[in-house]
Amino acid sequence: MSNWADLSNGKRIKHLRGSDLTQQGLAEAAGLSLAVVQKAEQDRGELSIGSLLKLANALRTDVSVILGQQAPRRGMNQDTRAALRRISDAVHESALGDWDCVGEPSTLDQLSTVQDRVYSAYWRGEFGELSGLVAQVLHEGTVQYREATGYERERLGLVLAGAYWFSASTAVLFEQRDLALSALTSARRLAEDSGDPILAALLESTLSWIHLRSAKVPRAVAVAERAALQIEPSFGRAPRPQLVAYGRLMISAAVAASRKGDAVTADDYLSQAHAAAARLGRDEQLHGTRFGPTSASTEAVGIAVALGNYGKALKLAAHTKLPPSTPKLARNRYKLDVALAQCAAGLHDQAADTLIEVGLDAPEWVKHQALPGIIGKRLAHVSTARVRRIGDVIGVPLLT
Repeated sequence: MSNWADLSNGKRIKHLRGSDLTQQGLAEAAGLSLAVVQKAEQDRGELSIGSLLKLANALRTDVSVILGQQAPRRGMNQDTRAALRRISDAVHESALGDWDCVGEPSTLDQLSTVQDRVYSAYWRGEFGELSGLVAQVLHEGTVQYREATGYERERLGLVLAGAYWFSASTAVLFEQRDLALSALTSARRLAEDSGDPILAALLESTLSWIHLRSAKVPRAVAVAERAALQIEPSFGRAPRPQLVAYGRLMISAAVAASRKGDAVTADDYLSQAHAAAARLGRDEQLHGTRFGPTSASTEAVGIAVALGNYGKALKLAAHTKLPPSTPKLARNRYKLDVALAQCAAGLHDQAADTLIEVGLDAPEWVKHQALPGIIGKRLAHVSTARVRRIGDVIGVPLLT
């Protein structure tokens, strides 16, 4: 593909639409006429601000991407677009109270069970399933939350906060920053109203992640550090949930510090995370997020890679064993770090094999990651033909 900024608006819209979404489909999703979409892709006349906003929303991107001010990540397929649209509708409609329940809403226990399935779907990378579950929790839960009191209201608030939180996390994965911030705002309000400081702290780790993906690295560090200080445990008698949240936030701070090349600060935060993991003694899951010895070990590999310490990363990886319970997304994110370290160390065959494993295991998720492209470019110095073959196997164009 040519330089994104050098393309016309029409060509950028056509590229973002992709081959799996027709012009008619885009028109219907955007609430525009087919003629407007056709004229836009043919660069016949200037689009109004209103039409640009509608097209950006339907394409699940920002106006700046359509105008060439910012390059897109890998294109989404139609199923992913539909899933993000369902999440966006559920987040905004429920936050505004713009939904009427049809029939009897689910009970609190049923919604709690659905929420557990939301967590599972996220970590398996099943975003179509997740979007439908999130819509159910947010729509039905909001109806009940308005009328609930006391303990039931607190429990409903936590269920809703979790649904908004994982909506935000999904949006971050697909570069939907505005949707992520909107969902996270609702999650934070509900967590505070429900009086759960641990959940409130965990939500800040996602805010740190949003800042990191937006290249606001100092803010990413500051958010994680501030939240961690508020729940800093006394390691001799800290409750396990507190250790999980603190460790997760220390990881967030360490990752962000590594992205700005601050090895000393990253190592300091990472040592705190290792201490929390050692105190736990085993991997734990809390509010759908995971932390423990496995998380501390795998994140240490990624931090070493970010700092350019590829030899150290491979040494750490050699002593890191992923248990069978490791979620798909966590497993593959770790493997991409390993593949980059292998590539940098000249282990090109191993790096290629690892990249193929990731692409086959999480084909839609891998399209929206930056590392495959970086690894592909480095492998291309050895063999461009092989990189093209890898791209064909995993369905991701690694050379542009």
